[in-house]
Amino acid sequence: MSSKIPDEQMVSESMIPLLDHSTTIQPIGDSTEKIIPAPITVIRDERFQPISNFETMLHLLKGNIGTGLLAMPRAFHNSGLWTGSVLTIITACICTHCMHILVKLAAIVKERRDCVIPASYAEVAEIVCQTGSQQFIKYAKLARISVNVFICISQLGFCCVYLVFVGTNLKQVVDYYAPNLQWDVRVFMCLVTIPLIFLNWLRDLKLMAPVSLLANVLQSVSIVIVFYYITRDGLPPLNSKPAFNDWVGLSLFFGTVVFSFEGIGLILPIQKDMRHPRDFEGWNGILNVGMVLVTCLELAMGYLKYGAAIEGSITLNLPQDEILARLVKVFMVFAIFGSYTMQFYVPIPILWPVLEKSVETFNKYPLASELIFRTLLVLLTLILAAAIPQIDLYISLVGALGGSALALIFPPILELVTHWPHVSYTNVVKNFLIVIFGLTGFTSGTYVSVKEILSAYSK
Repeated sequence: MSSKIPDEQMVSESMIPLLDHSTTIQPIGDSTEKIIPAPITVIRDERFQPISNFETMLHLLKGNIGTGLLAMPRAFHNSGLWTGSVLTIITACICTHCMHILVKLAAIVKERRDCVIPASYAEVAEIVCQTGSQQFIKYAKLARISVNVFICISQLGFCCVYLVFVGTNLKQVVDYYAPNLQWDVRVFMCLVTIPLIFLNWLRDLKLMAPVSLLANVLQSVSIVIVFYYITRDGLPPLNSKPAFNDWVGLSLFFGTVVFSFEGIGLILPIQKDMRHPRDFEGWNGILNVGMVLVTCLELAMGYLKYGAAIEGSITLNLPQDEILARLVKVFMVFAIFGSYTMQFYVPIPILWPVLEKSVETFNKYPLASELIFRTLLVLLTLILAAAIPQIDLYISLVGALGGSALALIFPPILELVTHWPHVSYTNVVKNFLIVIFGLTGFTSGTYVSVKEILSAYSK
């Protein structure tokens, strides 16, 4: 039997309804007593087998390598070569540290609630408030809802980015073979959406396993080919590119680099299914090694090669008259089918239970209602993607709006809540600085991205 982690176990950890009314505070005299419900855990299949360290590393890399990596050259163009390089390393260190925070908090939650399986991100946020200082109990439900809201924003944002990516790359290939056609990029998005609707009707991700496997292979081959084109014919000198661009570009850079490190939602599910969970942490653990590899890949992506001519995705810079370059674009288009479905799967169990309980009609026709809901959600991502078909701006917006909250803002706040009031001055300062860093990127990145999108939309 294969020991690979099933895809549905990778994502199901965060699939908890957006609203939950299980937490209550019962007054007793002049004090209050916490009524803490039993933990919500995932029951493993009896046939489940833990994954090895090597498989864990592959899943970690899979969660952090994708369209964000291919957009990093444009991010370096926005920030400047040296500024972008330094900030990429700094952001990678902070994001990795926040991932470690989340892993430690999950271990504390497991100990406090005597859970067999560590909790999800949203459950961690709720339980640390429930089991921490008395003053934070009333924020438990808000914490869970907040995490789930930003998970939904991020996941649906990924889907919008994928549609823009598919549309722009497919258009280049079709324009080469049919130069007189000249279809708008939105037409290609609409065509791709048709099979995506039926693909996302699948409620069991086991049925998606072959598509997911094919997507992983095609994406890996595509990245190798991209690096071939980057290194072919050599690279220009480092001083040929500006060290710093401007402050507006720096805000756009922040959103892209956070988007590219957006794997924090997979950290707990991956560690949960490891054969040796302790190997995940430590200075030479799988998490640190994996994030170092991701950072090196991002630093190596082709801004130095293409300079100011770099597009929103480096695949758009590959020579159109070479079959290998066109194959990369086609491979990535097919790979997106698997990626889109995996990302789309996450918000469904968060959003659907809320609607199902609120609308009585849905209870009469549950299957048909859910399929209609899935279809409308896919069409929503199409509408949002078609409204602004610029992949670099979309990635920056999703990274700044959704990624910075999940990866940089929530973890340090939850760490303070967990240990309050027994928190050292050093920890308070450290977490405060991380939150300020995240909030600065959140506000400036979102503002500049929206401004640039509106500017591009008005042209």
